[in-house]
Amino acid sequence: MVASKIIASKKKLLQAAERKVFRGFEVPEDLAPLTDIDPNESKASAKSGVAPEAVADIWSAIESFYRRGAHPFVSVCIRRHGEMILNRSLGYVKGAMGECEPVIGSLDTPICLFSSSKAVSAMLIHKLAEEGHIDLLTPVSYYIPEFAAGGKANITVHDLLSHRAGVPGIAPDVPRDVLYDPEEALRHICAMETLHSDGRVSAYHAITGGFVMAKLVEVTTGMSIQQYLDAVFRQPLGMKYFTYGIDKTLQPSVAHHYETGLKNPKLIENVLTNVLGATVAEAIEISNTPEFMSSVIPSGNIYSTAEEACRFFQMMLQRGEWQGQRVLDPVTVLRGTREVGGARLDKSLMLPMRYSAGMMLGGKPAGLYGVDTHHAFGHLGFSNILCWADPQRDLAVSIVSSGKPVISTHIVPLLFSVLNRINKACEPCVDGLYELPQYRPAG
Repeated sequence: MVASKIIASKKKLLQAAERKVFRGFEVPEDLAPLTDIDPNESKASAKSGVAPEAVADIWSAIESFYRRGAHPFVSVCIRRHGEMILNRSLGYVKGAMGECEPVIGSLDTPICLFSSSKAVSAMLIHKLAEEGHIDLLTPVSYYIPEFAAGGKANITVHDLLSHRAGVPGIAPDVPRDVLYDPEEALRHICAMETLHSDGRVSAYHAITGGFVMAKLVEVTTGMSIQQYLDAVFRQPLGMKYFTYGIDKTLQPSVAHHYETGLKNPKLIENVLTNVLGATVAEAIEISNTPEFMSSVIPSGNIYSTAEEACRFFQMMLQRGEWQGQRVLDPVTVLRGTREVGGARLDKSLMLPMRYSAGMMLGGKPAGLYGVDTHHAFGHLGFSNILCWADPQRDLAVSIVSSGKPVISTHIVPLLFSVLNRINKACEPCVDGLYELPQYRPAG
């Protein structure tokens, strides 16, 4: 008995030291009071092809991931063969770090998807093409003449969607409150010199692309991008949230974001500052403000639950169909998910990336979504949000979290346990090739 108490005491001391070094929160031993489980989780393992034991194994990995103390709130939704095999949340909306009385989250807790919003915004532009409002291979300047300045006259809509527009970030001397003024942000973007004039260089556009997309929607349809999002996706998919920004009455329920993990080395911090247009600490602070939550930032502030994000990617997996309703043409989904240019070094992220015209793609032997995910498409959001679909596995997943660590003890559990167990439970079942309906000329 004495020995076990000593061991328990040493364990607590080690955990406290780890929390201090890695800037985490104290995780209670019993996670049940912090857990919300959807009663509609499918028990029909034969249809999903995933046994209940495998689902339990995945959730065990997620709990281990949570116990690292880097993410006060985590919510996960997984669909296989269209069946929702797991939909659960775990943790605190706010108060985990002692800043206020702790508030436990739920499945209905909205959270900012950050850059995972880009996948949705890009598909809105593909919808414009589907409806005949734009041509993806036409220069942006045809629709927005002022965009031609700075050598950008020949940059196409397709270049913009695939991070090849040459304007990856707003100049450092531009005030950060430009985020809340789309017209002023667009003015600065249009005035910028491009890195190249022919779309040959891949450089992740963290913020800039979204403001250009919003203008494309406005000038071609007369609608705001918020209105277009509502008409194209939010209403057809029956979403409660899924808006750019979130109504002031709902803001108190939004999951608060936290700076956790080790302080970033200078080199990594410089790369992230270049990408985000602010330090990581500043970006997190901004994201928790009413100004950010009330704004329309198409590249980075769709608010959603994990289930709603998963619902969107399930629709994409089903070639643009949701519950018998045609949301996107199958050809439109193909255009939005087809690889552009192969894996190459991204000049902003300084990492090898595979892009489509709007998505971050998986990889083989390994990629963003785990091992053997060459056919997967989706998007990363502020380092620790992952939303994707894998046609080869007939799988749609969203993992959303509120901590923003870059270097922390959560990395290994996430990459080598959670993703591995999801992909292991959902083995490839089709060849991953996109089957299109055969169109034949009239007559």
